[in-house]
Amino acid sequence: MHGAVKLLIGLGVVGGLLVAADRVAVGVAEDQAADAAVSSGWMTTKPDVTIGDVPFLTSAAAGKLDQVDLSSDGMTVTDGREKVTVHAFRASLSQVKFTDSYRGVTVGRGDGRGVVEYKDLAKFMRGGSVLGLEYAGPGTVKASVPGGGITGKLHSDGDDVVVDDVQLTGSAAALKGLAGDLLKPQRFHLTGLPRGLSLAEATPEQDGVQLRFTVAPGTTLGH
Repeated sequence: MHGAVKLLIGLGVVGGLLVAADRVAVGVAEDQAADAAVSSGWMTTKPDVTIGDVPFLTSAAAGKLDQVDLSSDGMTVTDGREKVTVHAFRASLSQVKFTDSYRGVTVGRGDGRGVVEYKDLAKFMRGGSVLGLEYAGPGTVKASVPGGGITGKLHSDGDDVVVDDVQLTGSAAALKGLAGDLLKPQRFHLTGLPRGLSLAEATPEQDGVQLRFTVAPGTTLGH
């Protein structure tokens, strides 16, 4: 009986050590992946990385991971003139395979999300920095002008964010002939996205414009 108890205790100790070693290894791998995301130019700011595979060492030995999540609150995009921050960026990557003797990885598929605040998005728009920009209901944004406002439909078209169907509301409608360029559709192309990410959707919400991204199969991350 005593021998069996000692064996069970011994197995428990070994199991605990293996689990501890696995957690240490995954922590090191997550930190290295975050560094590689920046050094390879995939992201401009170091993200937080979470590897979902348990046990990690078994997946690493097989050369592939089922789930890798990245998050950052400092990623930026630009339209070629102004640079704005994408808040609460999250990317979920799956079917991640190690390449080049574990110096890089290839992503099978993935998606991501982030938010651009209206005060930042307004920087891209003609007159936006003066008029401001707000949520105006599903799919719609608005800017205030004396006597009313300007509304428009906001959506994505490829990697472009588009505001069209622009109209004056209230008594400001009488100024239609003077509004000029403010009533023309506006389009701005987002650049500076991590390699392999494409804009899939732009949706106005209360707290900002929600951006949804897709990750192209075969996207590489590494040196």
